[in-house]
Parts: sequence; C-alpha cells; structure tokens
Amino acid sequence: MTFNKNTLQDLVISHLGAELQRAEQAAVTAHETATHEENKAENKYDTLGLEAAYLASGQARRVAEIRQNILTWRQLKPRDFSDKRGVELGSIVCLANMDDVHTLLFIGPDGASMKLHHEGHSVQVISANAPLAKATLGKVPGTEITINLGGKLQQFELLWVQ
Repeated sequence: MTFNKNTLQDLVISHLGAELQRAEQAAVTAHETATHEENKAENKYDTLGLEAAYLASGQARRVAEIRQNILTWRQLKPRDFSDKRGVELGSIVCLANMDDVHTLLFIGPDGASMKLHHEGHSVQVISANAPLAKATLGKVPGTEITINLGGKLQQFELLWVQ
C-alpha cells in the first residue's frame, strides 16, 4: 500500500481552506451583529452588543489561526522514509493494536486534526505534538509502542512507515 504524501497534504490544505471560508463568514456575521444599530446598549445591563463584539474578536483570531495553519502545511516537505531518521513530520504510519486493528496516521504540523478518506482508506491526520505521534517519532517498523490514551495503557506495533 503506497500513499502519495503530496496528495494527502493537498487534501489537508483543501480542508483547511474550506474551514477558513466558514470561519471568515462567521467572522463577518459576528462583526455585523456587533456593529448593528439594534445592538447598541440601551442601559448598563444591556450587554448583547458587547457579547457580539467578543464573539467577533474570537472569530477574527480563529481566521488568523487557520491562515497560519495553511501556511505551515504548505511549507511541509514530506520526505521518503529513512531508517536513520525513523518516523518524522510528514510520515505516514500504519499501527496495529493488540486486536490487529490497523490505524493509518499522517503526522503533520499543528492545526489540522482531521480524518481523510483517500484511495479507499481512512487516514487520521494528527499533529506531531499529539501523544500518539510523539510516541512514534524516531521509531522504525517493528517497534512496539505503549502509550496511555484516555487513562488506559494501549499497545501498538509500528507495521510500516512511508
């Protein structure tokens, strides 16, 4: 099973682009609500306008965050796997749990935790800072990995890496 990392990266960027569009629309709506004449405070207890302004500010920060995530993902240059480097940022990893259930992970920069469907497979995109990613970084196929997930010790075998 071979995956094209650049295609997966393009899918992540496309998903982030769609998320950016939704966030931008939410920011516009929040700004319009915050500045609408009907939301001007009529007395000191009328906080609808203030609440809308806080929401607009939060939405604007979210837009900036997504834009930064897109830039970071565009800068990612996935490399072919090397036993010397082991699993690294941009690696596609296949793990098997104790029940022989396989999980495909695409390890990338922050800001794009999502599930992709590509070529009939489900690939979980996770940040290199996620606990499961941290446990695999630098490892090579055949390595046993034990990690505490959700208060429960779980074991995996690293089957292959691309």
